Amino acid sequence: MAEASRDQDGEHGSIGRTLEVIGDRWTMLVLRDAFRGIRRFDHLCADLGIARPVLADRLRKLVAAGLLSRVRYQDHPARYEYHLTPMGIELSPALVALMRWGDKWLAGGGRDVQLVHGPCGTELQQAFWCTRCQTTFGPLAIRASVGPAPATA
Repeated sequence: MAEASRDQDGEHGSIGRTLEVIGDRWTMLVLRDAFRGIRRFDHLCADLGIARPVLADRLRKLVAAGLLSRVRYQDHPARYEYHLTPMGIELSPALVALMRWGDKWLAGGGRDVQLVHGPCGTELQQAFWCTRCQTTFGPLAIRASVGPAPATA
């Protein structure tokens, strides 16, 4: 079964390709901070407690992959902020799912942060939604089907 999956999806499919871009701890934490609105190198470094060369490397990779853009906010000396791109913003549901999973299975059911809908303050619910049936459903109702081959560079 695993071998058939590799044949259909290339070596490791979309999940493997995604992990090539965001699959390490520091990259995920940089993205988490970007969603929190932390955009400047020194602020990221201080918040994460990350070594400057490691942060510089992760930011370079995220910009090259198209998840963050580098925006100059000062000329002398040149200083930059890192902003989520539309591609980066689309990772939000995945980060929320990872956070919720960690809260449930690794934090004894507690949580560090409660996510709410900004305009009204209602706690966020995350679910799969079927546009045809107009209903939510759980992960055990998902089935895979072969889709179009990914575009190659």
